[in-house]
Amino acid sequence: MLIADDEPLARERVRTLLAGEADIEVAAECGDGAETVAAIERLAPDLIFLDVQMPEVDGFEVLDAIAPAPMPAVIFVTAYDRYALKAFEVHALDYLLKPFDQERFSLALARARAEFARGDGSVARRLVELLENLRTERRYATRIVVRESGRVFFLGLTEIDWIESVGNYVCLHVGKRSHLLRETMKSVEARLDPSRFVRLHRSSIVNVERIHQVETTRRGDYAVVLTDGTHLAASRGYAERLRKLMAGG
Repeated sequence: MLIADDEPLARERVRTLLAGEADIEVAAECGDGAETVAAIERLAPDLIFLDVQMPEVDGFEVLDAIAPAPMPAVIFVTAYDRYALKAFEVHALDYLLKPFDQERFSLALARARAEFARGDGSVARRLVELLENLRTERRYATRIVVRESGRVFFLGLTEIDWIESVGNYVCLHVGKRSHLLRETMKSVEARLDPSRFVRLHRSSIVNVERIHQVETTRRGDYAVVLTDGTHLAASRGYAERLRKLMAGG
């Protein structure tokens, strides 16, 4: 079992309430989203007490980062996200509204035990449905998960200069650094706001804010020059969006 909350006192509260539960072992405590993602992938816990309002990366983004891997049972913990309570009721194992007492906590644990006894995976399926609904509502991502050298961190999409297809990977170019993701260009592009990113070629996507100038080649194609001097070719198949951009559309 895992406890994920950015407030040390909140984590201590959950651990204290679990002290008398002989069948539950706390494998780890996490104070931020990246640490939580890494712990879930490393420990594969059956159950998570997951804070919704962690800074930088919220609880939903944590779950989004580990999908589509097998999902643990999740008891959401929230202080004021009343807008989401119906979603929790429909999709989650349970939710705890801070401050919660021993009776309410015990009820959540009872529901977790009943779920494990059923073993039909219904909560995991509902969590996947919840994430799909949230993706639809949010439309475009603001961060992307990067796994590198044994660590996990969240990279703001606005930090990316351009994205390149490299075999079975995509390469995120961020200033002088680069990060490899085992994803397809199609899956990454689907998460990007088209007003901020434009596809230039089947192997490249560029952050619009990084475009310094656009040149026309002798063949009538376009060449894009970024603010750091990088030159990228724009193929005819993807030129329409670039033309609209230059026209101010």
